[in-house]
Amino acid sequence: MSETTMASVAPRQPDEPSQRPLGRPRVLLPEGWPVPKGYANGMEADGRIVVTGGVVGWDAEGRFPKTFAEQVQQTLRNIAAILKEGGAGPEHLVRLTWYVVDMNEYLDNLKSIGRAYREVFGANYPAMALVQVVRLVEIDARLEIEATAVVPR
Repeated sequence: MSETTMASVAPRQPDEPSQRPLGRPRVLLPEGWPVPKGYANGMEADGRIVVTGGVVGWDAEGRFPKTFAEQVQQTLRNIAAILKEGGAGPEHLVRLTWYVVDMNEYLDNLKSIGRAYREVFGANYPAMALVQVVRLVEIDARLEIEATAVVPR
């Protein structure tokens, strides 16, 4: 994700081993690189892997919220529920891959996306990628996100 994509999310500094809580993933930032805003260039972690499939923003009855921002928030809640089922939390996230059907819709909603992200995941910003796709399997879905977490042993 470019620096402008998650501009409404606070930047995450690279982790020093002495500053990182035991078992937490480490942010990787090559020397001399600018600090990304709202994501990490890379992550390092040891432990048990918890992976989601492509998660969309529907509720337990299969209904989608109407707005893009509401779908983002529900998608993140759905990911959090899957992580919890696997014994993981947002602090264990090492990667998110976002698939959106309209990049402009994503960019037009950055502030509300940032708020929803922080509300559900807090200040945990893993490596991320953002890709525009032609469509998703669920016709009413505006985005789909895959998540990878690593839980310390």
